[in-house]
Amino acid sequence: MGLLRKFTVMKILIIFLLFSLGVFSQPLQVSSPLRFLALGDSYTVGENLSANQSWPAQLMDSLAARNVVIDTMRIIARTGWRTDNLINAITNQQLEKQSYNLVSVLIGANHVYQNTPLGKYMIEFPQLLDSAIRFAGGDTSRVFIVSIPDFAATPLGQRTCTEAISQNINQYNRINKNFANQYHIRYFDVTPISRFGIYKPYLVADDELHPSAYQYAAWVKLLLTDDLKAVLQDFEDKEMLVYPNSVIDRITISYPLRINKTVEVYNSIGNLMLTQEMNTETTVLQLIDLNQGIYTIRLIYKGGQISKKIIKQ
Repeated sequence: MGLLRKFTVMKILIIFLLFSLGVFSQPLQVSSPLRFLALGDSYTVGENLSANQSWPAQLMDSLAARNVVIDTMRIIARTGWRTDNLINAITNQQLEKQSYNLVSVLIGANHVYQNTPLGKYMIEFPQLLDSAIRFAGGDTSRVFIVSIPDFAATPLGQRTCTEAISQNINQYNRINKNFANQYHIRYFDVTPISRFGIYKPYLVADDELHPSAYQYAAWVKLLLTDDLKAVLQDFEDKEMLVYPNSVIDRITISYPLRINKTVEVYNSIGNLMLTQEMNTETTVLQLIDLNQGIYTIRLIYKGGQISKKIIKQ
């Protein structure tokens, strides 16, 4: 009971700190030549993808395109690993002697999946951070944490997981965010990106559970910009097709989202002129009754919205 009370007090303290502290985060700053060590589980491995499609590999490719010299990339991760598995894997490997100048930590999904005690993660995750900092030569600016993706927001997750899974992932992410604050370590929240997997099947790999290469590319953009809104807007803009841009009487809208959507049309002063349900990937709007001018087409769905402008002749 004493240990249980200790964990309860720690949990309350963490919740308090979450409301009193902000998360330390900014785009990655890397050194060249780069020696990168990625620690984690299946999300770092890039389960169900080729080796060059994992997010660590895509990050190295993106940095190389920015003229960063890549010296080393090493991944210590395996599908199914928890914090204790990762700790055991890195023990006595003398990684601190390898002179890494960038180290990532992404771990925790299997704690949720296997319903392990929360206190175990609270003890072992900071142990991993201590190791990661040591591997980075004691420099916390060379270490970053990636949040736990929501595997319930996938086709397989929708069939097998309960709503409690997403809530538990939120809880684990609150913990690792708090440790990011305490250690002054960069933190990148990829969870909102992963939750679009419910609405956008191409963000999920063929196993219907893990991220696709396309989703990992969005993660990498977040790491390099620390602008989640821009990341989400980028792949939204590429998906929504509105044609023709200059119209006379009707317009076609195409959007590969397999849930119900609503299309709204606003005039230049923000008045709603037309609304139509969109239950398929493509729909046609009749605009013959609208005056000439510039209009905004707004597509709304559970989880977000996207807008584009057209010219009515």
